[in-house]
Amino acid sequence: MTIAILPARLANQIAAGEVVERPASVIKELIENSLDAGATSIHIDVDKGGIKKIKITDNGHGIVKDELTLALSRHATSKIKDLNDLEAIDSLGFRGEALASISSVSRLTLTSKPNTQATAWQAIAEGRDMLVQIKPAAHPDGTSIEVLDLFFNTPARRKFLRTEKTEFNHIDEVVRRIALAHFQVSFMLTHNGKTVRQYRMASTHAQQTKRVASVCGPKFIEHAVEVDCPHDNMKLSGWLAKPSFSRSQNDLCYSYVNGRMMRDKLINHAIRQAYADLLPPDTYPAFVLFLQLDHKEVDVNVHPAKHEVRFHQSRYVHDFIYSVCHKALTSALAGEELFTTPDSDITLAPEQSYASVDEIGTNEAQVSQSPSVNDPSVNYPRADYVTPLQPVNEASHRQSAYGYSGNDRQATSNRVSPAAVTNYQTLMTPYSDVVSEVPLSIASDKEFALEHELANQQGSSNQSILLSLQQPGYALYEVDKKVRVLSLFKLATNTYSKLVEQSWQKNSEQAGSTIVGLVSQPLLLPVMVSLSDQQLKLAIAEQEQLTKAGVIFVDQGRNKIQIRQFPALLREQDVSRAFIVIIDELIQQHNTNDSEQLSEDSFYHSIGFAMVLTQYDAIQAEILLKLSRKLFNGQLSEQLLLNSIALDLTSHIKQLL
Repeated sequence: MTIAILPARLANQIAAGEVVERPASVIKELIENSLDAGATSIHIDVDKGGIKKIKITDNGHGIVKDELTLALSRHATSKIKDLNDLEAIDSLGFRGEALASISSVSRLTLTSKPNTQATAWQAIAEGRDMLVQIKPAAHPDGTSIEVLDLFFNTPARRKFLRTEKTEFNHIDEVVRRIALAHFQVSFMLTHNGKTVRQYRMASTHAQQTKRVASVCGPKFIEHAVEVDCPHDNMKLSGWLAKPSFSRSQNDLCYSYVNGRMMRDKLINHAIRQAYADLLPPDTYPAFVLFLQLDHKEVDVNVHPAKHEVRFHQSRYVHDFIYSVCHKALTSALAGEELFTTPDSDITLAPEQSYASVDEIGTNEAQVSQSPSVNDPSVNYPRADYVTPLQPVNEASHRQSAYGYSGNDRQATSNRVSPAAVTNYQTLMTPYSDVVSEVPLSIASDKEFALEHELANQQGSSNQSILLSLQQPGYALYEVDKKVRVLSLFKLATNTYSKLVEQSWQKNSEQAGSTIVGLVSQPLLLPVMVSLSDQQLKLAIAEQEQLTKAGVIFVDQGRNKIQIRQFPALLREQDVSRAFIVIIDELIQQHNTNDSEQLSEDSFYHSIGFAMVLTQYDAIQAEILLKLSRKLFNGQLSEQLLLNSIALDLTSHIKQLL
């Protein structure tokens, strides 16, 4: 067999096999061309499900007369010029095959008029050799493309077309998907002379939400959570339906990359993973999500129909999508009971978090105490905070947490054995208290006596040295047979300041260490914080020192900053509130000091102050005492004396007599 070059018509028909699958594929390609031409109004008119006629009319830039013939040629396009353009494609079309492929399997008429051209011209492609005829026509500014008798010359392809209703349903779905991605464009879809869909231009957020509701249904919007998260050069926005709005089919799964509709496996996997354990089996989530990123970071030339893309940093994109969706869903479900089955497989006592406190003032930052890495027991309010696993009968296993029935095999496999109960209880037992193992340093005989007395007061029964506790943060304790009032707030400020100082110096003094200051922990999702003029001015002035402290942020303008990294010591804190507390304390330190530059001690104090609770109970007070004993080398009595005042009960008793 000899090698020969295929005729142009046959080559275009082969290419049409990849581009033109059905009438909906033609409409997708033509609408994308209209969008690339800057159209703001697109009218789609079809007859007989698009098999008889497809006509797309837009008000875009149009095509000049001299380029009409070239526009119907294969590999002819105005969207890319060289390899550099191919590496950063910012248009929906770029291959230059659509018009040539469509014209090879239909009777195509292209009419166009740019606004700089006095009259419109029409190109007709029909015949065995695909000769293009050019003639004048009447047409407003824009372009119209009419496709008649699709697959009239390829009977093998035509017989695979479905019924008129089925083909139109595919067309309707394509128009719906495209309308969701381009709110600035109005769309009208007519079938057999009857208007079926009409989407008006949506410029405001309310109008965009209305368009989403018209496409996905009003119930979708009622159960949807809106997301809008920028991160570096990426941004994920759109709507996520709550798990209560689960679907039996994936008919409301719309994802877009730079305005291009996608059915990408990576994106779908990240979204499904975010919904993991929130949806019952055999159900699908509902979402409309838009991913925007640098065009150089994504390759769109990997699928014949451009339904899939390849990301240069696929794992990074996957984790970003997952984290945004998961955080949005968990935040929306906060306070809602996901697992309402009374007979659950594992019965646990609710964990009593001592970080939750009551608000004292509307302007006061609510912060939670960060556990020390050196005190592994501070996470547990009491040693028996978790109840042993209780065996349950088989019937209770048949009912899952979501309320649907499981199979017998799964129920049997979920039985808890006695060995598992023992191992689990051992695993969840808090670590032994290492604070008590720290030896007390002897600075003086008197100090040793005080420390010894305080230690003896605890005794073998681990009795607290505090006589009583008065909320929000004051306690009574006895020393030298005198009662003193202790401020737990001041003690906590000094203790955490010392913790920050030791962590700062330890990182700076490590041999070969490049860390100067505190260890900084990158945030998976940046946090936007609004500041006052005074707060922003100090944050910018002390940005270098804040960077050493582990706070890395970027000025976003309009008194807003984006925090990207935060100290690891404050990993359990609310980032925005803790940052405001730190800045306000630095402002106060700056106002009280004469020097213009703040010292490192000011940062020790401010960061430590951000770790102080607004209220202390007995458990939190004991944890604070243990941490103070360790950080101050056992010199707890000195700290107690410095942060307390004597209580003169004698004078009060005399006044009562």
